[in-house]
Amino acid sequence: MKKIILYIMIMLIILIAAAYTLFKISSSRDFQFYGGLVTKAETTEKVVALTFDDGPTDNTDEILSILKEEDVKATFFVTGREVQENFEEAQKLVAAGHELGNHSYSHKRMVLKTPSFIKEEIEQTDELIRKTGYEGTIQFRPPYGKKLIGLPRYLDKHNRKTILWDIEPETFPEIAADSENIVKHVNDNVQPGSIILLHVMYDSREESMKSVKGIITDLKAKGYTFKTVSEIVK
Repeated sequence: MKKIILYIMIMLIILIAAAYTLFKISSSRDFQFYGGLVTKAETTEKVVALTFDDGPTDNTDEILSILKEEDVKATFFVTGREVQENFEEAQKLVAAGHELGNHSYSHKRMVLKTPSFIKEEIEQTDELIRKTGYEGTIQFRPPYGKKLIGLPRYLDKHNRKTILWDIEPETFPEIAADSENIVKHVNDNVQPGSIILLHVMYDSREESMKSVKGIITDLKAKGYTFKTVSEIVK
């Protein structure tokens, strides 16, 4: 009986360790089982990509106004569901010359999902993005940055990279709560080729929206220029 209990305990420890390892891999910015993984561009040029996840929503006009005033092009990783619900807002992003990326259809974590689920999430969103009139490369960013086996394998088979980021000020609650802290965090951590992640499409992200102009102003003062993900990731 003691041997059985010991065996069960050992198996539980092994399973817990395996689950923890897979969780860490799914969130890793440095490793995935298949294909290309990008957190920043490999360059010495003082260039960055400003990226926004989720949407489009009713806040589209506000972020477009800021970017137009600053003469900056950004990459918007949109969800298929929100493109479908706010199609005219998505068209505004395209008309303004910004890049549209695929952020899945439903924004569900794409880990431990069936190949058919992954395929439908990506291809349905690709189709909606094309319907907006966008003709450029459609980059892909997984919801919550999560990926394990199925998603990277699909992307690799279709010659697409997993696009993540190296600067995400909203990760830290004390920084996300204040626009000046967000600006300072980006300014302190920027490097040539940085990919900056922000969320501005929801009213709950007001401080992030307020930070955009300051981020652009400060980085321009340091000699940085802004390009889309596709322009800096080759």
